[in-house]
Amino acid sequence: MKTNACVSSLAEVSLESAKWKLKFISAYFRRKDANAALLSNFEVFQLLTDLKQQRKESGKNKQSSGQQNLNTIMYETLKYISKTPCRYQSPETVRDFLIAMKGHKLTKAEKLQLLNHRPVTAVEIQLMVEESEERLTEEQIESLLQTVTSILPGDPEEQQRDSAMATEDKGGQA
Repeated sequence: MKTNACVSSLAEVSLESAKWKLKFISAYFRRKDANAALLSNFEVFQLLTDLKQQRKESGKNKQSSGQQNLNTIMYETLKYISKTPCRYQSPETVRDFLIAMKGHKLTKAEKLQLLNHRPVTAVEIQLMVEESEERLTEEQIESLLQTVTSILPGDPEEQQRDSAMATEDKGGQA
């Protein structure tokens, strides 16, 4: 009977702890500016990679179920995000990109979309920039594409294939 009472009181303490954490987190984010919570894929990738490295170095073997859930989320997020262009970015690249974007009249969210997805066609730009048909001319879209592709690195293998195909096309036309 004592065991059931202990388990019950532990569950209550755990529930109270979870409620307190939830209240703290929601109060914290209510006080923050909504835009302050925007993170690029590169920043998330760096954060999770650093956390993963710290966990390896600490060498802790025992993990709670909550910790295991967090590890699963980290693994799945890293698995997805490592397939995006952010894995080729650096802090300098991101800074250079944001400086270059100052000349374009885009919102923070639109700049973030461009940074995260590295569009290479006008259609992709139109999907990422709200009301782009009214706000941007064709020249401005081309300028955006030029800025994105010249500053943000893409997949080296993909770029190599594209340049090889372009060379073949020129050779076939000659």
